[in-house]
Amino acid sequence: MTELTGKHVFAITTGAFAVIIGVNAVLAFKAVSTFPGLEVGNSYVASQGFNDRKAAQEALGWTMMPVYVDGRLELAFADRDGLPVRVQDLQVLVGRATEARDDLWPVFSLVGDAYAADLDLARGKWIVKATARAADGTFFEQRSELFVRE
Repeated sequence: MTELTGKHVFAITTGAFAVIIGVNAVLAFKAVSTFPGLEVGNSYVASQGFNDRKAAQEALGWTMMPVYVDGRLELAFADRDGLPVRVQDLQVLVGRATEARDDLWPVFSLVGDAYAADLDLARGKWIVKATARAADGTFFEQRSELFVRE
């Protein structure tokens, strides 16, 4: 059996710290490189009209439900009575919750009572962030989770 000397203790300690620092460096790099960026340029200015926008959207009583089947994403907008709603200026961001690399901005068209776009989504959790306007100009925004199991 080999005797434990100061050189061995130094090597063990140096190796342990090298592993810790290496893992922290990799995690820090991944955190910074996958961060999609700012949501708004100035959070204070964006917050000033938040309550008014929220009240106007709640008065609409709309909901949006995303459904993904066989390579097609459908968004069904409904009013508080469950009846279909037609929207204007529809913009949809489909992406992963943790990084912006897979972000998509599909173009939707009205098919029956829903808006549809052909999309090839990999398995896993996706975020669907839809923004639209009502006929009276009221802004509508909803963020929903979508789980693709295919």
